[in-house]
Amino acid sequence: MPDRPPVSPSGGTAANGRPPIGVENLHRLVLKSLDDDQAVEVISIPLAGKSSIADHMVIASGRSTRQVASMAAKLAQRIKDEVGRSPRIEGLPAADWVLIDADDVIIHLFRPEVRTFYNLERMWAFGDESPPQRSAGAAPAG
Repeated sequence: MPDRPPVSPSGGTAANGRPPIGVENLHRLVLKSLDDDQAVEVISIPLAGKSSIADHMVIASGRSTRQVASMAAKLAQRIKDEVGRSPRIEGLPAADWVLIDADDVIIHLFRPEVRTFYNLERMWAFGDESPPQRSAGAAPAG
């Protein structure tokens, strides 16, 4: 799918004064941020053509609630700095499962036990010919 820029209410630039960021650039920003913050088992599931909620779903784990909360806060700030608006965040106080909605990219950050329990990868990959894509440079679980 081509990298399509999001529609800006002002018509040309994001709130930060830069041109709007495209979907694929936002996806790369999310993956890089998670890699920088040592997320574990980062998986990206392409949703284009499967769902209208987003083009990409990224699932990752942190080793503790503190790491999950820190990764979520840093990622939200990086998205705000680049896109010019804050993504919507759910679950940050408990930090067992944090959902970050950056419009065309949805990010789920889990503690490992919670991720295993909900197993979102299996639900979204059901019936696919190919398994979800592991991010290059993602640390293996352990």
